[in-house]
Amino acid sequence: MGRRPLPRLRLGSAGGTPLVPLGRGRAFARSTADGVADVLQPLVALSRGLRVLAAAGRRKWTELPGDRRGPVCTLVVACGFVLYLLPYGPLAAAISLIGAAGWAGRGRAGAASETPADGTERLRTLYEALVPYFSAAEDPSPLYSHGGDWSEAFDSFAFDESGRLTRLRLHYPAYFTDGEPAARTRIEQLLYAKSGRGREYLFEWDEEANSLTLTVLPALSTAIHAQRFVTAPGETVLGFTDPSSVQRTLPVLAAPETCGEDEEDEEGAEGTRDVGLKKAADGPETHDVPPVVWRTGPRSTEPHLLALGQPGSGTTTLLRSIALQALPHGEVLVVDGGGTGEYACLSGRTGVLAVECGPAGTLATLEWAGHETERRLIAANRARQLGHAPPEDIQRPLWILLDRPSVMSHLAAADGRTDPQELLAVPLRHGRAANVRVVVADQLDAAEALSEAVRSHTRARVVLGPVSSEQVTAVLGAPPHTTPTPEVPPGRGYARLGAGPVHRLQVPATPDPCDEAASEAERQAVLRLLPAPDPAAPQAPAPVGG
Repeated sequence: MGRRPLPRLRLGSAGGTPLVPLGRGRAFARSTADGVADVLQPLVALSRGLRVLAAAGRRKWTELPGDRRGPVCTLVVACGFVLYLLPYGPLAAAISLIGAAGWAGRGRAGAASETPADGTERLRTLYEALVPYFSAAEDPSPLYSHGGDWSEAFDSFAFDESGRLTRLRLHYPAYFTDGEPAARTRIEQLLYAKSGRGREYLFEWDEEANSLTLTVLPALSTAIHAQRFVTAPGETVLGFTDPSSVQRTLPVLAAPETCGEDEEDEEGAEGTRDVGLKKAADGPETHDVPPVVWRTGPRSTEPHLLALGQPGSGTTTLLRSIALQALPHGEVLVVDGGGTGEYACLSGRTGVLAVECGPAGTLATLEWAGHETERRLIAANRARQLGHAPPEDIQRPLWILLDRPSVMSHLAAADGRTDPQELLAVPLRHGRAANVRVVVADQLDAAEALSEAVRSHTRARVVLGPVSSEQVTAVLGAPPHTTPTPEVPPGRGYARLGAGPVHRLQVPATPDPCDEAASEAERQAVLRLLPAPDPAAPQAPAPVGG
């Protein structure tokens, strides 16, 4: 009988089944790679920490002056020799080094795990863009070089859900001229362009540590409407700002239907989180928000205010908000130079002396304001000479609010009348002693038409609307600490009180209650703040909704 041939095994042929399925093999390889990565994670963290410590030591060594390198080197060698002679000294030094390296690499590992897929490429591109500004040909060990390691220069970073950079802390060489504004501006403009336009960035320079921190600021809330703010007499809330700018907060009510939903379409997901405000499900809630408080009175260094902005930026809203806050404690005189009638809701109210919009009435009213200022000065001087308290009629503040005085000046010049701004010289010059406050609002393109008295005596400044950094500097006398955005909601801008810092500002929503385009909640909030009608004054038409 002949032998029967043994059957051959067919591995992976077209008609057979493979011994190990392809999907199971991939899963096995992935699980094996994950296991190896988990096992090697401490080693990766240690190596990263050692690299960070070495980079820090090299940077400190290059920053040392030449005459101090010898003593420092001698001290390090002496400390190493002492550790070598001590019992268990080398072992303790090795354990300390491993612990320091693990701690340094631990934070870097956490940051790297949160980096999106394209985050590394973004950081590398940003690093390469900074090389021409942070490098020098004579530097033997440059921190920034083409093709260098960006992880040595960038200490920490964070990204949003869309992969855009939201925070970055970088180091720069000690020879960079960080004390020159022009050099700082170049770096800030570069970071602004490479990190993404359309957002507002905060740049914090630390000259002692040679570091720069870039932070994307959230948008200020537009949900705060006109209301009674918890302030002392002589304090006026101009608006609200960032929590890091001021050390004070005020409890406010936020309108639930306007809690920043419109801003998410304008400024991106990261830059639109309302500061300290959340949408309420069943009604308004009270939140503590940092305010920009303008203090007036006999001891104030900035008794008068000037607000400038683009058309529709919210300067009229700011004046209405100031008027509503001033009426419970003082008397208000309004001059509507634009003649828009947006102050008609104040006509005939208790405490409102007049609302003028014509040239003749404006001149007569401002002339009376000048005489009233002189009368208050004389009465206060007599009371001080006699040792008496000032009369009650001069203790009540007088507010003079002028909207677009440049238009009135143009009309007065055309009719051959006196410039209304000339009549403001006495209230501006002696208003602090006479308890008279002047608030002027106009457009940016008409700033040159303002008189010298207005520009020199208004030390509190506000600029609203989409403005450039140069325009902010020209109005406030100091550059903004953030990058202005091209599109902002009404009432958004910057404020500076005297020689203080520049604050971001969002004016409370204070629309004209006769404006049907405004929301009903905001109109009702303004109507609730209006004082009762004055029986001795002629009654104005009732606002819509009143």
